[in-house]
Amino acid sequence: MADTVSPEKRSAMMARIGSRNTQPELRVRRMAHALGFRFRLHRRDLPGTPDLVLPKYRVALFVHGCFWHRHEGCPKAYTPKSRVDFWQEKFSANIKRDARTAEKLRAMGWTPVVIWECETTDPVRLAEILKERIKRLGAVGPDPEKL
Repeated sequence: MADTVSPEKRSAMMARIGSRNTQPELRVRRMAHALGFRFRLHRRDLPGTPDLVLPKYRVALFVHGCFWHRHEGCPKAYTPKSRVDFWQEKFSANIKRDARTAEKLRAMGWTPVVIWECETTDPVRLAEILKERIKRLGAVGPDPEKL
């Protein structure tokens, strides 16, 4: 199946996809703050430039897009029908880079945590996910009642 838009249009569309301050990332920030966690954004001195960093707990939080980072079992993680070889190579490189980044963070004493794009749409579920993943690491937020 051929692409329905021209290569120039597709390139322009893909170029508009940002890596920072995305809607899913903003939702995670708002919820983490509401739960009482304080964080820093986009620390370039850490591998992978995590979206949120909770220095007190040494947690590096990544908000991954399901399409780009291949969220297994998610409908958003589809493979385009055109240029399949290109996309498979691209996705494979992304997955390998994510694994290297997580390993580097662990070696530095940080714990990487991934929140998937599709997990950010329901605020109640997002709060539960954040609490569970940060609690699992032994981090207790500033107000245990909120957790």
